[in-house]
Amino acid sequence: MLQLKEDFPLLKEKIKVYLDSAATTQKPLCVIEAITCFYKEEYATVHRAIYDLSLQATEKYEGTRKLVKKFLHAAYEEEIIFTKGTTEGINLVAASFGKAFIEPGDEILITAMEHHSNIVPWQIMARERRATLNVVAIDANAEIILEDFKKKISSRTKIVSVAHIANSTGTQNPIEEIIEIAHSYGAKVLIDGAQSAAHLEVDVQALGCDFFVFSGHKIYGPTGIGILYGKKELLEKMPPYQAGGDMVDKVTFEETTFQKLPLKFEAGTPLIAEVIALREAIRYINSIGLKNIAAHENALLEHATKKLLEIEGIKIIGTAKKKGPILTFVVEGAHPLDIATLLGLRGIAVRSGHLCAQPALAHFGLKAATRASFALYNTLEDIDFFIASLKEVLLALK
Repeated sequence: MLQLKEDFPLLKEKIKVYLDSAATTQKPLCVIEAITCFYKEEYATVHRAIYDLSLQATEKYEGTRKLVKKFLHAAYEEEIIFTKGTTEGINLVAASFGKAFIEPGDEILITAMEHHSNIVPWQIMARERRATLNVVAIDANAEIILEDFKKKISSRTKIVSVAHIANSTGTQNPIEEIIEIAHSYGAKVLIDGAQSAAHLEVDVQALGCDFFVFSGHKIYGPTGIGILYGKKELLEKMPPYQAGGDMVDKVTFEETTFQKLPLKFEAGTPLIAEVIALREAIRYINSIGLKNIAAHENALLEHATKKLLEIEGIKIIGTAKKKGPILTFVVEGAHPLDIATLLGLRGIAVRSGHLCAQPALAHFGLKAATRASFALYNTLEDIDFFIASLKEVLLALK
């Protein structure tokens, strides 16, 4: 089992057990130091000047793009677009792909387990383009009903957008099969990798997905920075999402021409420190190895699931055969907010509420649940302390 808490300053001083990594991960010292060092010793803008500090900042900034290309096994650096996060990445694709390819009467396909950020942008785009948004059903285990997917996809389906791992239930979806089916109908596929990029090896070329998005803050990096991968030939056909500095080539009052990829989609002064620190987060993950991380987290999930099911009155929401390191549960007679509050008083951080997935919870007749999510810095001792504390909390709530 991995023992990495020493790499995370906050976990040594401020909290006993952190089980909210599906919302956001804690940061290793190397990421914190990268941000501090940049602002203290290296700060300059990128792409716009030829003095040494600017050239050095640009080199580091673009170095992150090269590393992300390798991290996702993309074909070209130009396919890596810096965004503010998963949400902006999905919004960018919905808006830009929608303008380029969606006509009245076309269809968009998502699933009933999606995060709000993978629902609302498609609703807006469908309304604007007079298209139809269809939803694939899920079963009692929170798994996609593939027969329903096959029934609802058609020649009018232009894009399928689906979570790799569902944030609400931990379900790991069969995206290889989904992509193969979608492509057989000529549809493009976006994979929401917010919950998978820190846990699974991702090879976008092997998968064949057309778009893949994730957030830096969920892979031990800073907030405010994310990645959109898109196939080069698609991105080249899509119009700019935002306009401003850095994404323009020539500007006159009569006409403006735009930069080539990737700058076409990166308007304005970027989040330079955050991009540079993201490189350190990916290096940190690479130094441990995603296979090792996955094995560690699977052991935590298996142990926690077994212990949780021993507690009377608990129901786990999401019992898919393949899951990410997420345990969502409800307890008969105890409100999720009360559970999370009392656990917080004992130094344990969990998530409660609708988990930004109200339709998914509604499928199970719920408005709220409690979620514990695990990461590479958690230990079996963390799980045992969480379970023991949860038992105490439930006794207090009776």
